[in-house]
Amino acid sequence: MSALRCGFGQEDEFSGPLLTCGYLPRIPDTADFARRNRVLLLAASNGVPIDIALAALPFENLVVQRSSLFVFERGGALRSCSAEDLIVLQLFAFQPRDLLDVETVDIRQGDRLDWNYIETNLTPLADVQGEPGIMKARARLRPSL
Repeated sequence: MSALRCGFGQEDEFSGPLLTCGYLPRIPDTADFARRNRVLLLAASNGVPIDIALAALPFENLVVQRSSLFVFERGGALRSCSAEDLIVLQLFAFQPRDLLDVETVDIRQGDRLDWNYIETNLTPLADVQGEPGIMKARARLRPSL
């Protein structure tokens, strides 16, 4: 998932140009969905799905600040979030596929993950979401916290 810093009420200002410059909407009423859910669901011209979070929460801005540039080929780079931030975002989304991705990140990163950071940033988001399964899923990954 990519993110754009977008204040509340500015969703159309950011999503409008993306919807008119060659990206394809993945669902009907994409702009309305983005306004309600703060996620713009697009596809590249080759059909590759693109999810763009319209970031406005303090944690989302922190994710962008902590992100790093990953150079994958000469002239090609991608800004990506940290593994810890990815875990927080995916647990917050709390979809079956996201939970599998979290397990994969945990396995790949092993002891390099900062679980205190994850706990500190996930707890208030889980409280807002009102989904007790989020913290239970986190506890299954690292029960010792």
